[in-house]
This record gives sequence, C-alpha cells and structure tokens, in this order.
Amino acid sequence: MRKNLPSPPEGAIDMQLPPRQRLLAAARALFAQHGIRAVGVESIAEAAGSNKMTLYRHFESKDVLVAEYLRALAHEADGFWAQLVAAHPADPRAQLSAWLDAMMQGLNSGRGCALANAAVELPEKDHPARPIIEAHKIGTHHQLVELCRAAGVPQPELLADELFLLLEGARVSSQSVGPNGPGAQFRQMAERLIQAHTTH
Repeated sequence: MRKNLPSPPEGAIDMQLPPRQRLLAAARALFAQHGIRAVGVESIAEAAGSNKMTLYRHFESKDVLVAEYLRALAHEADGFWAQLVAAHPADPRAQLSAWLDAMMQGLNSGRGCALANAAVELPEKDHPARPIIEAHKIGTHHQLVELCRAAGVPQPELLADELFLLLEGARVSSQSVGPNGPGAQFRQMAERLIQAHTTH
C-alpha cells in the first residue's frame, strides 16, 4: 500500500481547468515533489479533484499519463531555444552565454532535470516515456551543436559533447551533494571549455 503523500502546494493546480489538464497538472506537481514511482494514480486523481475512473478515461494507464507529462515538459524545454534567439538575435555568442546563465539557474534550483530524473526512474526500454526522453535529449544535443557552430566554434560537435556531459554531471552533483558542490563550478568550467575551443 502506498503511503499518503502531501498535497501539491496551494495554487499548483487550477481547478477551473478541464479534467484532463487538471490531471496532468496534478501529476506534474506530485511527480516534482515525490518522484514518478512514489506517486500512485489515486493520489493524482485526488489532487486533481477527480477520481480513478476519470483518470483512466483520459489515460489508458499511469505509464501513458507519465509519457504525456514528459511530452509536455519536453515541448516547453524545446521552446527555450527559440527564446534564446529572440532575446539575442543574430548573436550566437550571446545566445551561448545566455544558455550558460539559464543552465546555472536551473542547477541552483536544486530540482535537476525532470526528464533526466525520469530516465533514471524509468529504465525499462519499452516504457512509453523512453522515446520522449531520448528524443528530447538528442534534440537538445543537436541544438547545442548548431549553437556552437553558429558561434564559429571550429569543432562544434566536440564542444557540444563536452558541454552536454558537463551539464549532466553538474545536475547529478547538485542533487547529490547540494548547490555548493562541484556543480556550482559549472559556468566557470563551461567558459573555460568554450575559451579553449575558440582561442586560436
């Protein structure tokens, strides 16, 4: 039997939303607080002011609900790249610097990457969320390669690999040893990598 979980923070779920959106909002809030595995459909339905019958009417299973939750997160994250371009048009170096700022802000939040966390919690290759997680990470790496290329980096693929791995490691460090651990040096390390690739 699953233990009763604390309710999501007040205001985390807009009860005026249609049932499907309320269920997704409840899942998002609870998964962020407790992790995917720890949260049952009963808790999600209760937090959404709904019931299991309604949940299963909209989502075939919890796995399908998890996949839809992660699909929404990936879509939001993908929109970040367009925001970079809009904030710093025709200036890829500034976009790269802004990317570092945003990643550092995420590290300081202590929450890590929800999609990376999900990859750890959902190791089964046939889980419906796996293709979503993998496509997002591959897409993120591709965007980083293209940003490095636009910034005039001679070996954009290599720098993107290094920055990607550095970020993933910094996220794990921040979650495991706190914000003052090695992850706190992410920006300084990343800037050194960029400098090494752009200094001739």
